[in-house]
Amino acid sequence: MTRVFRCLIAVLALFVASAAPIRAGAEGVLVFAAASLKTALDAIVARYQEEFSQDVTVSYAASSVLARQIQLGAPAELYISANQDWMDVLEHEGLLDSVSRIDLLANNLVLIGLKGGDPIEIEPTLDLQSQLDGGYLAMALVDAVPAGIYGKSALQTLGIWDTVEGQIAQADNVRAALALVATGASPLGIVYNSDATAENRVDVLGTFPQDTHSPIIYPAALMQAASADAQNFFEYLQSEASQAEFQRQGFTLPGQ
Repeated sequence: MTRVFRCLIAVLALFVASAAPIRAGAEGVLVFAAASLKTALDAIVARYQEEFSQDVTVSYAASSVLARQIQLGAPAELYISANQDWMDVLEHEGLLDSVSRIDLLANNLVLIGLKGGDPIEIEPTLDLQSQLDGGYLAMALVDAVPAGIYGKSALQTLGIWDTVEGQIAQADNVRAALALVATGASPLGIVYNSDATAENRVDVLGTFPQDTHSPIIYPAALMQAASADAQNFFEYLQSEASQAEFQRQGFTLPGQ
């Protein structure tokens, strides 16, 4: 991958991550949430703050990055991950209120391209390398970030990974991968369906069969020192109105 392309990925990742910096010592509830939740969760937080006059700040990043920050003492009260493994790590270390842990949401994995692109049937015979036409496939970090892990697994199951491994543009999180496609830096990308829903410059060209990767589940849990205000917001996320907003933004509910 060229140096210029690496710099572009870094700039886009910084732009996405800077949308909600971690605060220290502020009043209100601090939530750590997977980057793919941003559009839906921003809408839910705005409604919650209007209804209850309670400040909620959300820090968005890759689930792995957020988990490591919590391990290092970041003052999050609620953590929403894009996969089970990172939540398991925090639970094993005794950082969660284990009783509070739930499977909040689910998602689908999709192949995206710029608006107006032709549909692509995702199957073992897919010649993805030809579809890239010399460009790079945008993905979140394939060995650390859930969206990238799911994507790599799906491509391996289909027998495609080896043909495109050298043409992967790895971004720090799934929203940064989305931005690479939306800006035309990459012709194709693998993201969650909810990410594609949030970006009007891209289209879903194909959906990966669910049997090509592990179920995409978003667990959520309170931290050990979570406040009553954090508990209230957590309950609000599970309300019918919040669940409807998540579904409008392309998520599904576990078991559906």
